Amino acid sequence: MSKKIKPDTRGFVYSTDPGFQFEPEQNEAQATLPPAQQKLRVRLDTKQRAGKAVTLVQGFIGTAEDLETLGKQLKNYCGTGGSVKDGEAIVQGDQRDKVLQWLLKNEYKQTKKAG
Repeated sequence: MSKKIKPDTRGFVYSTDPGFQFEPEQNEAQATLPPAQQKLRVRLDTKQRAGKAVTLVQGFIGTAEDLETLGKQLKNYCGTGGSVKDGEAIVQGDQRDKVLQWLLKNEYKQTKKAG
């Protein structure tokens, strides 16, 4: 049984070199900025969500674990579900005012409502 070689995002599909291996992309984790230096944007989004409104928190600079923690705290405060995907914290429903209030209370001073 042979191992299945998966193509990468750069477009490599096949190579005639038997020793060829795809090199994984090196994504270095950025250090998390302190809350006072974070420039976050809170906006409402309904695109590609079957008409359901969600609140997006964009612009977080830091590690994925810290973004997960922020998303969990926001969901807990709003009392709704959500997730963290593609560098954005997603909170279900139109929770812009609650999210903005929580962020400002927790020293995210450069937070703005967008859209």
